[in-house]
Amino acid sequence: MKRMYIEAIVATFWVSLLSIQVGAQDFVEVSDIAGIDHAFKVDLATFGGGAAVLDFDNDGWEDVYIAGGNTSDVLYRNNGDGTFTDVFASAGFDATIPVHTQGACAADVNRDGYKDLLVTTMYFKDGRQLSPNYLFLNNQDGTFTDVTVQYGLDKFKSNSMGASFGDINADGYVDLYVANYFSASPEGVSLFNDATITNTFAPAQDFFFINVSGRGFVEASDLYEIDHFGFGFIGTFTDLDNDQDLDILVANDFGRKATPNVALVNDFPNKSLPNRANNLALNFGMNAMGIAVADYNFDGYMDYFVSNVGPSLFVVNGAGDDFIEGSAYGLSVNLITSEGYNGIPVSWGANFFDFDHDTDIDLFVANGALNPTIRPNHNFFFEQENGFFREVGERKGLADPRVGRGSVVFDYDNDGDLDLLVVNQEPRDPTRELPDAKVLLYRNDASDGNWLKVKLEGVKVDNDGLGSRIEVLTDDRLLIREIDGGSSHSSQSTTIAHFGLGSDEMVESITVKWIGGNSQVIDNVAANQFITIREEVTESDTENELELRIFPSYFSDQMIIEYQLANDQSFDISVFDSQGRLIRTLLKGDGRLSRNGFWQWDIEDPLIHGLYIVQLRSGNNIVSEKAIKLP
Repeated sequence: MKRMYIEAIVATFWVSLLSIQVGAQDFVEVSDIAGIDHAFKVDLATFGGGAAVLDFDNDGWEDVYIAGGNTSDVLYRNNGDGTFTDVFASAGFDATIPVHTQGACAADVNRDGYKDLLVTTMYFKDGRQLSPNYLFLNNQDGTFTDVTVQYGLDKFKSNSMGASFGDINADGYVDLYVANYFSASPEGVSLFNDATITNTFAPAQDFFFINVSGRGFVEASDLYEIDHFGFGFIGTFTDLDNDQDLDILVANDFGRKATPNVALVNDFPNKSLPNRANNLALNFGMNAMGIAVADYNFDGYMDYFVSNVGPSLFVVNGAGDDFIEGSAYGLSVNLITSEGYNGIPVSWGANFFDFDHDTDIDLFVANGALNPTIRPNHNFFFEQENGFFREVGERKGLADPRVGRGSVVFDYDNDGDLDLLVVNQEPRDPTRELPDAKVLLYRNDASDGNWLKVKLEGVKVDNDGLGSRIEVLTDDRLLIREIDGGSSHSSQSTTIAHFGLGSDEMVESITVKWIGGNSQVIDNVAANQFITIREEVTESDTENELELRIFPSYFSDQMIIEYQLANDQSFDISVFDSQGRLIRTLLKGDGRLSRNGFWQWDIEDPLIHGLYIVQLRSGNNIVSEKAIKLP
């Protein structure tokens, strides 16, 4: 329901002239009312920060974690009354305090029914030594435990930016992609900018981690043939080609001078993620900052907006075979002309959502100057009408000029529409050109149509069904949402799918296309409700053959072991020498581990070079693979 506001305009020069305007404001900034008081603080870099939406206490009200950069992060618990309380200090995130944080994403890493949190970092503030990214497991009591070391992430350090979760191998456990910006820089740099970065910094290789049955992560870039180096900002799990497995779209900065955007297409069930950006016409060389995902034209294929310094990129999916550049649809702005600023837009976070419940998708873009090049660079809001977008940010109350970065959408007040949160940076240098830096929370007061919210509960897939698709069929349209595991700029929006339904009070059907190939349909669902759909799993879905693979077959100090089980029976994986003598039992399972999994064997004890046998035993079945220990 729209709220009406009266705005009084007072003319000075000793004469008061009062004029009354009666109108509806679509978005109302409520951060002060909500108790949100935070701003991201930069150090040497213009990068960051991001936010992650998660209901960490499972009370039905979504909370938000926001990176702080060179100041403390915050964890805002949703009080359920329109306000938030920062519980960071008591929640167990102390490990992030000494480091320069960037962004965050959340998922149920160990399948215990509670969301865990990954915080990306650049370096330790004292001495600027590289820092690992931090993984925190949810203790189910409002606190978290730092398991970075236990889960094997402490060995991997870079200048990381955005991260995202998604199940690349459809084993029911979320995997992790971390986009890294640079791997090395010269000493004595006091400012990160275009000149210092492109002339003297080395681009980085991203991290790709496979989840080992919720017990740890294995870095699997070599196994999956991921070998590009770039100035990466975000790698988003998404189904580019509608084959019900997850691919990864990577946004790279300075793409004309280094590596353009990358499209890693999943060759599931094979362990391969080749870069098909050239084949799909996605290899754009640009200053890519963030990614937004949606099916904007109701054709059943996901389309992508990639934010940029200058005109941003919108690509329309051509049935999974190639992508068509979509500047003609109104999302490419060449110039900002406003009071106090005349120049190119510098765009970062981006979010597709149906703000007014008219069934079509609109787009918010968080803009922000290159800090410390401080100047007003107002945010965009594009409203869609019949396939074309018009920029109406000022009219909607969203054209804020601050130094915007990450942005997320979620229904913080549970009124059925999506609200918006924007992370802003403090200016590195003092300025009077901009309002005081702060995170902004915008309450959505624009929606007056019908709606539907859908939460997924995975059984065979991960608990939140990240990357799975929900298709809602109305009288005349097919509406599709893909569950977000990390997108925008170093951020992650809600994992609850939201649909505007216009005047429709009933949807004909809801189809869930789960990652891995399962689908299920629910017919005749009433509008204006929040429903949970639990994955249906039949016995045929659980019948797998016993399989064992090892990588590499010629090894030195590490081996990755992949297994697949036929059922929930106990199993063990052991290593024998060429004479059949047991060297070590690496893993024992009692039916609670995933039927599909990875295990990383870090070989600490000395082994002589020669032939070894890796054996998987389950019940009366045994499979073996040979491996050669190098001298």
